Amino acid sequence: MLELLKVLVCMPFLLYSCYSDIKTRRVSNTVWPVMLAAGLPFIIYDLLTCGFPYFVHMVLSFAFIFGFVYILFQLNAFGGADAKIMMVISIIFPVFPVIHIFDQILPLQGIPLINLFAFSVFSNSVLLTIIVPIGLFLYNLAHVPIREMPKKLGYMFVGYKSKVFDLKDRHIRLMDVYERTDKGVVSHFTRGGTELDNDVVHELEEYVEKGFIDEKVWITPGLPFMIPITAGFITAVVFGDLIFYFTLKYLVM
Repeated sequence: MLELLKVLVCMPFLLYSCYSDIKTRRVSNTVWPVMLAAGLPFIIYDLLTCGFPYFVHMVLSFAFIFGFVYILFQLNAFGGADAKIMMVISIIFPVFPVIHIFDQILPLQGIPLINLFAFSVFSNSVLLTIIVPIGLFLYNLAHVPIREMPKKLGYMFVGYKSKVFDLKDRHIRLMDVYERTDKGVVSHFTRGGTELDNDVVHELEEYVEKGFIDEKVWITPGLPFMIPITAGFITAVVFGDLIFYFTLKYLVM
């Protein structure tokens, strides 16, 4: 029951972080100290009941995650908020929580060989991000004209088409660069996308009004990683470590 309470205490912070990340692409730094404070009674109880071995495991869990996310942050592969929430999770959950609900024991697939819950959350979140390109591709199959698909096949996994007049005040990036030339307006793909500020949107609107470009352009949503982290957290609690599961099921077998 205590492990279930720990999960329930952490969930509001994770869900709020997802909401904030979607709306503003930022998560307030005050979230993490409050989340850690909320988990402090559980940390103290675990230390008192499990003793020094639990403390050692907690230190190792935090040190490993801190080093791991720090490297990713320096490589610009991880956001600051993402790194902080992973470190807080590593302290509150240095090992996998074992939860008894009726006749079920969570996680359903048991504890992996490497009993570092925070790392399993991260690995789960990376695997779950694969769902996003698949979902975008299926969406585009139903909305992109067939004649356009061969030319924009790569676009269909990372973005979708949206009306130019619906682009304002949205956290998205333009996949193409549009340039005015003597022959009209030409476009070409840009790596990483183009930031859609008011000037860019206004320019696109003028191009549409003058008939230089179509009313729909390709954009990429840039899914906040806080959502896969939260999904990875829930998956780790309920199911377990996805990489460990698939390794045993498909590679070892």
